[in-house]
Amino acid sequence: MINGLQIGSIYAVIALGYTMVYGIIKLINFAHGEVMMMGAYFAFLAATAGMPIWAVFLISMVGSAVMGMVIERVAYKPLREAPRISALITAIGMSLFLQNLALVVFKADPKVMPRIIPSNPIMIGSLQISNITIITFIISVVFMILLTLFISKTKPGKAMRAVSEDKEAATLMGINANSTITLTFAIGSALASLGGILYALAYTQVAPTMGVLPGLKAFVAAVLGGIGIIPGAMIGGFILGFVETLAKAYISGRWADAIVFGILILVLSVKPTGILGKNVREKV
Repeated sequence: MINGLQIGSIYAVIALGYTMVYGIIKLINFAHGEVMMMGAYFAFLAATAGMPIWAVFLISMVGSAVMGMVIERVAYKPLREAPRISALITAIGMSLFLQNLALVVFKADPKVMPRIIPSNPIMIGSLQISNITIITFIISVVFMILLTLFISKTKPGKAMRAVSEDKEAATLMGINANSTITLTFAIGSALASLGGILYALAYTQVAPTMGVLPGLKAFVAAVLGGIGIIPGAMIGGFILGFVETLAKAYISGRWADAIVFGILILVLSVKPTGILGKNVREKV
């Protein structure tokens, strides 16, 4: 259950980026996992340069935020009025581009993530819990709370909510929709980077393909909780983390991924809107 809490925290943070972007422009950004991977590489470079832990997190998250804004402006903005399938194919293309870019720049061999957080296991009776597990959970929850407060209390957050409700009406009310969408990509990419750092610290390796499965599982978490709904992404991430670790412990490690993606099929069959999603009538 503790292991599930750790990996669930990581999935939840990554899923927040998915759900933010979908909530604003109804785009499933399949390059999100690769932004997570690049964020882990940014952290690796900063850590190997001997920077303090706060600088490692800051450099990685800022670098990924800038990358997210560039991707949005170059790849997605020209397709705003195009059919959704065009943007979806572009997202898959961007995912493959970032993977291959990492292969060229960083080579195929996995890099060992420096231990920027000293390993001091915490003993509770006969139970030994890694301090990285606890730190991962705390960091994830803190950033989830900060994001929720940002969306509900700040002016840019309210602009995001307005654009997600009705982009044209928000524009008529004086909101710059383009800037709001770019900011959404920046925040989502920074959260993906945070997930990449926590994932690299947990599994100690950074590789060009490391973002594929966590990215897909975070997407499943977002759908499970209700894509476009921030609390839903958190709930979906934790549920998925628990299901995956319990499947590995009590069924089989080989079946764990199949069970996770089987949940996606089940949710889409029974309640396509997710746990917190609601059916919305649309006038035609």
